[in-house]
Amino acid sequence: MSDARIPLAGVIGHPIAHSKSPRLFAHWLRHHGIRGHYIPMDIAHDDLEKVLRTLPAMGFVGLNVTIPHKETVLGLADLVTDRATLIGAANTLIFRPDGKIHADNTDGYGFMENLRTGAPDWDPKAGPAVVLGAGGAARAVVSALAEAGVPDILLTNRTRIRAEKLKEDFGQRVQVVDWVQAGNIVEGAGLVVNTTSLGMVGKPELRVPLDGLRPGTLVTDLVYAPLRTHLLQTAESMGCTVVDGLGMLLHQAVPGFERWFGPRPQVDEATRAAVLA
Repeated sequence: MSDARIPLAGVIGHPIAHSKSPRLFAHWLRHHGIRGHYIPMDIAHDDLEKVLRTLPAMGFVGLNVTIPHKETVLGLADLVTDRATLIGAANTLIFRPDGKIHADNTDGYGFMENLRTGAPDWDPKAGPAVVLGAGGAARAVVSALAEAGVPDILLTNRTRIRAEKLKEDFGQRVQVVDWVQAGNIVEGAGLVVNTTSLGMVGKPELRVPLDGLRPGTLVTDLVYAPLRTHLLQTAESMGCTVVDGLGMLLHQAVPGFERWFGPRPQVDEATRAAVLA
């Protein structure tokens, strides 16, 4: 038998039982024939630092991080990438051989790859992007859109002060619009993104008037349970191009898998089917 240590990775959150990441990583590990494991772990806030310092000694090479720990891990990491610092959150941790914890954020990468795959003809410069919400996911999306060259980002959130804070961090390209005006700004938009949890199973519906949508507008929803949200169904019925939120989950996991296990996995129909099974 080989004396090589079996690599371990996982996802931490509180709660975590809902996560689809274990199913995703199990599929990739089987596909690449890797003797590794990916484990969901429900970690309370008070135990977070102790757990992060203990896992490397147990053979863990890295972690995905989800709610509510994405912001907290930045302060516990030894090294933080520029994009994680700008976004103010990390979703990927790498446990380095020298014992240091390296924090990164791949949510923006996952978001853009999902758009490029689902709507390859979309031109970032075609028109303003409307972003609904101003939480951590919105920060990753705004960062990615700005980097991609979107000229104007119209941001609206139920609590305006959070949107104003995001604008402070990202500059003049971001314009804040009152939530009651959300239905008006979708008219003429080249892209509409829902980064809120509205429309998710168990949450209230997204009640933004959509009659201003025009055929050809790209509409995407970060919610993927259900896969076809009311927003996407309505947009599709109006002739818009729609991209569901599952692809972002899949693509954001690619860099972490590559860093922890070696091969760079592919996001394909078999991957989607494995996660949705």
